[in-house]
Amino acid sequence: MNRRHFLCGVATGAGALALWQCLPGTAEAAYPFALTDTQWKARLSPWAYKVLRQQATEYPGTSPLNEEHRAGTFACAGCGQALFSSKTKFDSGTGWPSFWATLPKAVGTSRDLGLGEVRTEVHCARCGGHLGHVFDDGPRPTGKRYCMNGVAMKFSPA
Repeated sequence: MNRRHFLCGVATGAGALALWQCLPGTAEAAYPFALTDTQWKARLSPWAYKVLRQQATEYPGTSPLNEEHRAGTFACAGCGQALFSSKTKFDSGTGWPSFWATLPKAVGTSRDLGLGEVRTEVHCARCGGHLGHVFDDGPRPTGKRYCMNGVAMKFSPA
């Protein structure tokens, strides 16, 4: 393979990837809880806004929710949708609050190609806020690891 063939292959792959992201079903969905950008900024802390509305990631080990071990519910910091029960929380060693299951119909997922690899983004089913990512290396019974940004959630004790 010469340099020209290699570069043509790279360009073709990049073009295909760009088109793949534009396929039906990849556009931003309408959610039951919607605010304007100005309203989101007024409602959320600057970090919560960056994570929930701009898909940022908080630094590992910075969330107080890592140390939250009481019985209760973890909800979306944007709209209050209940997301996870404390019964499914576990220490994944990653530095982010992790869960092996969600509450029914609490979250949605989508493709995330942001780091040049395919990951599964987790977002709030009510407002569309970015919560984190889900991986297939969690504990039983689901084998899932919902690795969430703590700033994207609020905890309510039972």
